Amino acid sequence: MNLVAATGRGTLATIREVGKISIFAAKGAFAWLSGPMYWRALGSAALRIGFNSLPVVGLTAIFTGAALALNIWDGSLRFNAETFLPQILGVSITRELGPVLAALMISGRSSSAMAAELGAMRVSEQIDAMRTLDVDPFKYLVSPRVLAATLMLPLLVLVADIIGIYGGYLVAVHLLDFAGPVYIRNIADFLTRDDIVSGLIKAGVFGFLLSIMGCYYGYTSRGGAEGVGSATRAAVVASAVLILASNYLMTSLFVHV
Repeated sequence: MNLVAATGRGTLATIREVGKISIFAAKGAFAWLSGPMYWRALGSAALRIGFNSLPVVGLTAIFTGAALALNIWDGSLRFNAETFLPQILGVSITRELGPVLAALMISGRSSSAMAAELGAMRVSEQIDAMRTLDVDPFKYLVSPRVLAATLMLPLLVLVADIIGIYGGYLVAVHLLDFAGPVYIRNIADFLTRDDIVSGLIKAGVFGFLLSIMGCYYGYTSRGGAEGVGSATRAAVVASAVLILASNYLMTSLFVHV
């Protein structure tokens, strides 16, 4: 009976937490609709999440594309299908690796930063002070970050796709003796609009999820510096798990559609 009771308590706690996060996500996503919209906060969040993340996303993408080209080449040699390297690499990056790896990197960089910033404001009672001054924290702190992440992730993924394909180009042309024009033409002829759009849709969803996790755990943190550290860690772990789980669900939807 103790085991059953513990299982029931754990299930109820999980459902309660999912409900809290869902309500928080809805408020954070739509709080700006009733105005005012804090454009400076939105621009600052977009700059931090988007432009400032370009170096880490670019480095991740170029090395991923280069390593993927070598692996595809090695595997395709067993079937005498090495000429399909550009096509396989292009689809792999645009549909899966570009969105997922970029989102995971932004999760570690930006979701943790959101949790730390909002957590520090919570434990220092700055959020309570905002309410005292009749400023809605959701409109000023949460909505700009959620909107910025949702809008900037597709742009970052588009850049990551280009850089990743270029990383594969460097390996294919300079190490594997592919002709550069042939490599580019094979990718251009093989990739479809659906391949690119599906990756960008995933990126938007990933941006929404990682920003919600960062803001939620930071906004609800308790217990001083230790609580802020726990909130930051929980935000990164939850973001990564949701990114991978939602990626599978969206891939299943896109493939069957």
